[in-house]
Amino acid sequence: MIRFGIIGTNWITDSFLKAAGDLEDFKLAAVYSRTEEKGREFADKYGVQTVFTDVEEMAKSEAVDAVYIASPNSFHSKQAIMLMNHGKHVLCEKPLASNAGEVKDMIAAAKENKVVMMEALKSTMLPGFKAIQESLPRIETIRRYVGNYCQYSSRYDAYKEGNILNAFKPEFSNGALMDLGTYCIYPLVVLFGKPLTVKASGIMLESGVDGEGSVLLTYESMEAVITYSKITDSFLPSEIQGEKGSIVIDRIHTPEKVEIRLRGGSTEEVSRTADHEPMYYEAKEFISLIQQGKLESDINSHSNSLTVMEIMDEIRSQIGVVYPNDSK
Repeated sequence: MIRFGIIGTNWITDSFLKAAGDLEDFKLAAVYSRTEEKGREFADKYGVQTVFTDVEEMAKSEAVDAVYIASPNSFHSKQAIMLMNHGKHVLCEKPLASNAGEVKDMIAAAKENKVVMMEALKSTMLPGFKAIQESLPRIETIRRYVGNYCQYSSRYDAYKEGNILNAFKPEFSNGALMDLGTYCIYPLVVLFGKPLTVKASGIMLESGVDGEGSVLLTYESMEAVITYSKITDSFLPSEIQGEKGSIVIDRIHTPEKVEIRLRGGSTEEVSRTADHEPMYYEAKEFISLIQQGKLESDINSHSNSLTVMEIMDEIRSQIGVVYPNDSK
């Protein structure tokens, strides 16, 4: 049984707990919140007694083996390193940190303390993603990856009315790239590795974060095109194009319907049904690593997380997104 603490009491934490609750080796043991009142309210909802208002106290606690971090992005690195320095395993929400420098520090802390650290990126753990991986040889030589995730944010309505919520604040290392672009970039890196070049453009908002962006990445014999947005919707699928055909993916962030469409017109659905909530699979992977004594995932590996963040650093540099954490 792995006893979990959680940092963050928002909807994503509820989703994680709903999914992880299906795992017999998962136990919620403690809740962290900046205020006792909010922490107690959340803990009571899940029948948990222990509430912390200080991360270091949670890090020192003998009642916690591992911590799921779902705080604002700008806090990820500091909180994770503190926890790992006290021997806690860390499952940290995407994006793993604010920049590649922070990711390197987190990886160093994980290795030094011999604990598991994994980015909680659900997409690459899902059965649908495995279907994509295994179908690649069928479309022969890969020439293009198209990753698309554009979802109009309800918080953008508030933004336009002058109420800038956390999702659009640079001090929390937020914006469209970090929130949605990650879902397009991470599968690309897992499937095809690090690109040779990155060329980006984007629409900046007055608050200092990006509202949307487009990226062209080149490889030795293929290219990738990524589009993401929090200020528009898109109804287009994502796609991997090969010389013999294409793999069409309904949603790159949560692939469910996956089809192979070959030249000549034949179509075959290769979807795999997810028997659990999407975040179940990342929790299962993380717990399995702890139980096996492995220090990192082969899929959401340290190197993949670092490569993704290095790409996002380059994108931000080109479109002009700067976070306070970048100068720390």
